[in-house]
Amino acid sequence: MATFTNAPLDLRKLLQKLAVMFSFSIVCVSILYLLLGRCESDSADSSQNSPMGWYNNKTVLIAPDSLGEDSVDANSSGKDWTATRRLPHALIIGVKKGGTRALLEFLRLHPDIRALGSEPHFFDRHYARGLSWYRSMMPKALNGQIVMEKTPRYFVTPETPSRIHAMSRDIKLIVVVRDPITRAISDYTQIISKTPDIPSFESLTFKNRSAGQIDSLWSPLYIGLYARHLERWLAYFPLSQIHFVHGERLISDPAGELGRVQDFLGLQRIITDKHFYFNKTKGFPCLKKPEGSSKPHCLGKTKGRKHPKIDPEVIQKLREFYQPHNLKFYQMAGMDFGWQ
Repeated sequence: MATFTNAPLDLRKLLQKLAVMFSFSIVCVSILYLLLGRCESDSADSSQNSPMGWYNNKTVLIAPDSLGEDSVDANSSGKDWTATRRLPHALIIGVKKGGTRALLEFLRLHPDIRALGSEPHFFDRHYARGLSWYRSMMPKALNGQIVMEKTPRYFVTPETPSRIHAMSRDIKLIVVVRDPITRAISDYTQIISKTPDIPSFESLTFKNRSAGQIDSLWSPLYIGLYARHLERWLAYFPLSQIHFVHGERLISDPAGELGRVQDFLGLQRIITDKHFYFNKTKGFPCLKKPEGSSKPHCLGKTKGRKHPKIDPEVIQKLREFYQPHNLKFYQMAGMDFGWQ
């Protein structure tokens, strides 16, 4: 009878002991969690302040006003190596048929450059979509990597300089220029590949051929008025932020032109003559080892098309037309491109 009377008492004591042990376990786990969190925080702080090898020696070229809402603060603990989408630090703004595609493909060899392959046409066609949309188009990049894109139409579109300036005053601008006559013929060659039934180059060149009046508003000829377009850009950006790539030398000496572009971007000269070989069939330099491949690579079949033969008399008229424009452009750009 005594055994049954003491049973509830023993059960209560057991439950009290279990409750005490459970409470003590919770306290221990909480203390351990706090200690581990402190250690992790200390570790992250020390890694933030410690050297991070070669990458810490790179120049970080990120415009303060180009950081987006999904960008990473360079001072955030443990976040230095997170790739995010950022607005561009540099733009290839022109010119069409000048060699912009070749330049972009060559620059993508550099480990500190992240370039968008397609042309987004944000500042000339899709500006109403906003900067968030534009940023979403960019490739993800690490801190210290330069984000860039190319849209050759930017150089000749009147609204683009002010729009780009509103995004970033410090952005670096690259313009690939080529003899405007050769450029115009190349442009026309591309046009007839898509619409072969259009009039001849010679007839489109003139408003009135018998009077020798050049149609400067015809797009292939208008793009070559480099001085006129450059004036708009210099109203918003100093010449020091604009780099001109010599289109003819990009073909004859790609490593030299790429070296100057790398200097302009503040990058180490990693792309050198060892990356190129000349393809005699296409008449263009090709890459020995393009990005993500161990095989040689040339630009597509649309590059290096054979140009139609143009009446020499028309070529001479165009030389006379472009000469004063070219001389003014040389003076504005601070370099002589030697176009005849």
